[in-house]
Amino acid sequence: MDAAEVEALERATVAAVAPPEVAEIDGWLVPFDNGTIGRARSAAPLRHDLGPAALDAIEAAYHARGLAPAFRIADAPGLEAVRAELARRGYAPKQPTLVKTGDVARLAAFADPPAEVLGAPDEAWAAVFLGEGFDPADGAHRVRVLSRSPGAAFGASRVDGETVAVGVASFGHGWAGIHGMRTALRRRGQGHAGRVLTALGREMQARGLGRVFLQVEEGNPARSLYRKAGFRTAWRYSYWRQA
Repeated sequence: MDAAEVEALERATVAAVAPPEVAEIDGWLVPFDNGTIGRARSAAPLRHDLGPAALDAIEAAYHARGLAPAFRIADAPGLEAVRAELARRGYAPKQPTLVKTGDVARLAAFADPPAEVLGAPDEAWAAVFLGEGFDPADGAHRVRVLSRSPGAAFGASRVDGETVAVGVASFGHGWAGIHGMRTALRRRGQGHAGRVLTALGREMQARGLGRVFLQVEEGNPARSLYRKAGFRTAWRYSYWRQA
């Protein structure tokens, strides 16, 4: 990706999780939120070749709001000085995550039949986040955040009237994004997540978008599904936080 594409994708990433406040500090996008979603409460460079000069100002901005500073830093060579300075300040990388990009046309043809697309989440959609195997506090927060994502579309796969898998598509800065993919524990491995992806891909097509991204933790077994759906890794990042 060139620098403009990286910047657009980083802006789309933060916009999708709708933090209450976002600042820009010397080439960094700095969202402020006290919830559980890391992307909504960690500073990210808008280019992969920035130095550490802005770190003092970013830390001060978080402290002024009563928040712990955190940074979302790609493994790109151009950010080596940033990573070194964060380590010197007592930060450590956690939660390695992959940024993956894909083709909307391929996604829209991935599974048949597709799931449904909702204009707004209903109670059954939200209930999937609160089911067995999920942290209820984190799930409730994610439902609130994703529900306020600007212009979002909500995918839902249903079996006999029961919603068993869900996901969200966000739209902005020339990108479509996939977020909040969840499948009920007892319904995993039955193709429901693929049908949700397909439904959201067709909604992206209808809105005239051709490229899509998602983010998945490095150890998440859902990576194999995304690989089959045509997603490829653009870069890897970690969250840098102090102990």
